[in-house]
Amino acid sequence: MTAIETSAAQDLPVATARGWFAVVTVSLGIFALVTAEQLPIGLLTPLGSALGVSEGTAGLVVTVPGLVAALAAPLLPIVIGRLDRRWVLAGLIALMAASHAVSAITTSFAVMLAARVLVGVSIGGFWAIAGGLALRLVPERSVPRATAIVFGGVAAANVLGVPLGTWIGGLSGWQTAFAALGGLGLLILLALLAVLPRLPATRPVRPGELLAGLRDARVRAGILATGLLVTGHFAAFTFLSPALRNISGIGSEAMGPLLLAYGVAGIAGNFVSGAAAGRHVLRTLLVISLALAAALSLFPLLGRTPITGVVLLIAWGLAFGGVSVSLQTWMLKAAPHAAEASTSLYTSMFNFAIALGAFVGGLIVNLVAVSGVLWLGAALVLLTLTAVRMAHRAGGLT
Repeated sequence: MTAIETSAAQDLPVATARGWFAVVTVSLGIFALVTAEQLPIGLLTPLGSALGVSEGTAGLVVTVPGLVAALAAPLLPIVIGRLDRRWVLAGLIALMAASHAVSAITTSFAVMLAARVLVGVSIGGFWAIAGGLALRLVPERSVPRATAIVFGGVAAANVLGVPLGTWIGGLSGWQTAFAALGGLGLLILLALLAVLPRLPATRPVRPGELLAGLRDARVRAGILATGLLVTGHFAAFTFLSPALRNISGIGSEAMGPLLLAYGVAGIAGNFVSGAAAGRHVLRTLLVISLALAAALSLFPLLGRTPITGVVLLIAWGLAFGGVSVSLQTWMLKAAPHAAEASTSLYTSMFNFAIALGAFVGGLIVNLVAVSGVLWLGAALVLLTLTAVRMAHRAGGLT
C-alpha cells in the first residue's frame, strides 16, 4: 500500500458529528458560490450605471463566471494534483471572498470582469471537488442524504441568497451586497478550516482520466442528460418573469413571493429526489424528466390564470429541485473510483448548459414568443429520456 493509500485509509469517514458539520459547511460554500454567480442579476441596472456601461454589457458579469466555471471544473482537479482538498476548498472560498472585496470598491468595469473571472474559477473548482466529498465525510449508507444536503446549497441560494443580496443592494447599494457576500465567504473559510478533516488526494485527476471517463457509456450518458436537462430548464427559466406576466397575467409585484415559493418547492424536490436517487437513480431521473417536461409544456396551455400559473410554477420548482442531486448521484454511481474526474465533467457541462440555455432561450423569445421557449425547454428535457435509456443499456446503474 502506498503512502497516499495509507493516508486515505486513515481518513475513511466515520459517523461523527464533525463529519456532518463538514457536510453542512461544504453546503454553505456551495450556497455562497451559487449566490455569487447569480447575485448581479437583480443589480444589473445600478451596477451598469455605476461602472458606465449598458445593462446589456453589464450582463457579462453573469455570463463570464458561468463560462469560466465550465472551463475550471475539468482543469482545476488536474492542476491541483495531490494537494489536500481541505486546503483547496479553503483557497477557492478565499478567492471568492477576495474577488467580492475588489468588486465592492472598483469603479472600473474591466476590473469587475477580472474579479468575476476569479468567481468562475471558484465556482467550477469548488463544485467539482465538493460534489464527491460525501463519500469521504460520512459512511456509505449516509452518502445519498449527505449529497442532498451539499446540493441543498444550490436551492437555498435561489431561495435566500439571491433575493437577500438583491434586497441589501436595494437598501444600501450594490457595493454593499458584494461586500456582504465577501464577508460571508470569510466566515465560511474559517468554518471549513475548523471542521474539514484532512482530505489527501487518493487519486489525483490526470487528463487521461477525464478521457477515460468520456469513454464510459454511463458517464457519457450522464453528461448528455445534464446538458439536455439544464439547457432546457434555463432556456425557459431565464424568461420566467415574462412567462408569468404574459401568460398567467401575474403582476411584477408578485414575482418575489412567487420565486420564493418556487425555491421552497425546489428545496423539497432536492431532498425527496436525493433519497430516491440513492435507491434508483435512473428511475428518479425518468420521473424528474417527465414531470419537468409536463410542467413546461402545459404552462402555455393551462397556465393562463394566476392560480394555474402558480400551480405549474410550484410543480416546475419541485421537479427541477431534484436535478442537481440526482445527476450528481448518477455520476458517483457511474464512476465511484473516479469521483473527482466524473464530477468535474458534470460540473463543466452544468455551467456550460446554463449559459447555452439562456442564450438559446433569448433567440427563441425574440424570434417566436415566450411560449415558444417553454415548449423548447420541454422538448430538450424530454430528450433526456434517451440518455436514461443509454445508461440503462450500459448497465451497472441502480
